[in-house]
Amino acid sequence: MDSKFFKNLEGKTGVNMNDIFSLANSLQGANFKDEKTVRSVIQRVSKIANKPVNKQMEDKIVNSIVNGNEKLDFNTIAKMINKK
Repeated sequence: MDSKFFKNLEGKTGVNMNDIFSLANSLQGANFKDEKTVRSVIQRVSKIANKPVNKQMEDKIVNSIVNGNEKLDFNTIAKMINKK
């Protein structure tokens, strides 16, 4: 993709593309059945999206992912965060 596309996307969303790429790279090979790993990812997504997640919502997302009810990707977590 060209850098103009990413600059445009950053301008519209306020989300730094380097943060997204860093998050995506950190997800490769991660153990999503590990609660600590999942909590870390949720916290990073929350920070990148500038959407705070309270403890109750974090617990709900973690349980859903660790127990296999949801797949772990940025969109799934973002949708859960926005439901609150």
